[in-house]
Amino acid sequence: MTFSLIARDEATGMFGIGITTSSIAVGNRCPWARAKVGAVTSQHRSDIRLGPKGLDLLEQGLSAEETVKRLIDESEFPDQRQVAAIDRNGGTAFYCGPKIPSINSGYQGRNCVSTGNVIANADVPKAMVKAYEASLDLEFAERLLAAIDAGLAAGGETQPLYSAALLIVDEQDWPLVDLRVDYEASPEKKLRALWETYKPQTQHFITQVLRPNDVKPSVRATEPT
Repeated sequence: MTFSLIARDEATGMFGIGITTSSIAVGNRCPWARAKVGAVTSQHRSDIRLGPKGLDLLEQGLSAEETVKRLIDESEFPDQRQVAAIDRNGGTAFYCGPKIPSINSGYQGRNCVSTGNVIANADVPKAMVKAYEASLDLEFAERLLAAIDAGLAAGGETQPLYSAALLIVDEQDWPLVDLRVDYEASPEKKLRALWETYKPQTQHFITQVLRPNDVKPSVRATEPT
């Protein structure tokens, strides 16, 4: 019940995931990323264990293809899983279990890969990749959000969406961006609004960790409406 795009920003080496679904709290269960290592998604009957395990495999030097193969080979129920990964070199891979009962597919692009299940048609992941590749002039987060919008415009899920997430890692051990809409109608709109509020404060949250004496008074975030 999910569609997503994983990507590596070629210019900066950042990894990111834009993801949305009709079930609750997708950001807690499906997207995983580690700075300078790569990113993994675990979808359909999501096995949360595959995320950290996949990142560990990527950190050990396995390629995305090797990582996805290991995750599926060692999975208890591989025929029900949908997994994708990207490695530090931008290599990508995905797997869609043969017993996933809904329409499902994946599509690979340059430094990006998209997967989806319970989708309206098999072209949803392709639309996400094409939108990402067509928006390289935008900021990385904006490209990931554009991919979500494109997936929805291409048909999206067969059920209404209720959660969405934007996850980006850069230089540090913690995420640069980790925004989540856990249960709300049209979560993709709320996610974009959260990003617009968070965007001007992104560097502030890094500075206060690494150089707290350099922190200047920040502008209060916009009051929620």
